[in-house]
Amino acid sequence: MKHITEETIFVERPTIKGMLPAELELVCQQFGQPKYRALQLFDWIYNKKVRSFSAMNNLPADVREQLTQAYLFEVLTLHTTTQSTDGTKKFLFTTIDGKSIETVLIPSEMLEDDGSPRRLTVCISTQVGCPLHCQFCATASIKLKRNLTTAEIIEQFLIAQQHSEHPITNLVFMGMGEPMLNYENVMKSVDILTHPKAELLTSKRITLSTAGIIEGIHRMADEGRSIKLALSLHATTDGMRSSLMPINKKHNLRALGDALEYYYRKTHIPVTFEYILFDQFNDSDEDIKRLAKFTRRVPSKVNVIPFHPIDFTNPEGLAAELRPTTFEKFQLFIAALRRHDVTVMIRTSSGKDIAAACGQLALHTHQDA
Repeated sequence: MKHITEETIFVERPTIKGMLPAELELVCQQFGQPKYRALQLFDWIYNKKVRSFSAMNNLPADVREQLTQAYLFEVLTLHTTTQSTDGTKKFLFTTIDGKSIETVLIPSEMLEDDGSPRRLTVCISTQVGCPLHCQFCATASIKLKRNLTTAEIIEQFLIAQQHSEHPITNLVFMGMGEPMLNYENVMKSVDILTHPKAELLTSKRITLSTAGIIEGIHRMADEGRSIKLALSLHATTDGMRSSLMPINKKHNLRALGDALEYYYRKTHIPVTFEYILFDQFNDSDEDIKRLAKFTRRVPSKVNVIPFHPIDFTNPEGLAAELRPTTFEKFQLFIAALRRHDVTVMIRTSSGKDIAAACGQLALHTHQDA
């Protein structure tokens, strides 16, 4: 897909967000201002998190007015906020060009002494729709419209933070879309979010999940990216995985394993494997053995995830046949993996009652496509 830039979307006025300090220096130069104003701008946007240029009271009034006339400040409109009984919040946003995306804010079940969540994770979308057609994912029901810009990615984080009384501690690129197919904008958003002057997140608190785009895995390794990498695996043979995730026809399990070994050699960062359990599809004793063998190729852990039905998308074919594995078999599967010395975590179903759990993002509360 063609790389989408801020200039492509924001034709009438560019957006001030999505710029690193060096780019903001050029903005300041445009208005005859000294370079140090760039760090002031950066601080107001990302540290103080103001919502307009008028709030930047250490900038001259005429400069604030010039910025207001020349640049957009906010690029997403919050359409609805839906809250789960478990505290999860789902945000439905509309973009400048009328597209819709969803973002999820997930508090951990474990609490600090003051009652605040030990972790507060924001799940960010990177594309409007998705082109990969994974059979278990509701977003697959939405045709790909375009990549999100850096500003649109950043603003999901900032608006989610505005609607939380607690600081966001973690970010996962696991929302709508395949992050590796929007690599430049995703990584620029990482550079901004982790910039020491932004005071937002550290790279160790950010995870990128991919369906298996090998070029992106190699690129992360070559660039020495220190964010975490998660692979959506979900099957242990090429036949099963290709029927579930068509991208496997291009990047099969052998190639993925080789790419992950290359990634680990370059970064020394352990990999997370994501594995949704489907009844009588990928939950057999043989699957356990194959999964344990595959994950031993690199230091890793496995996130075992319950399947969240996507009936509201009117699925067809294999997607309509998939069912969650039974609770008993789910527990037996995990216990067996641990006996194979696999580090296993269980992903909770946070937000399931509002169609905000893993795999359920499909604009369910506002069909606009």
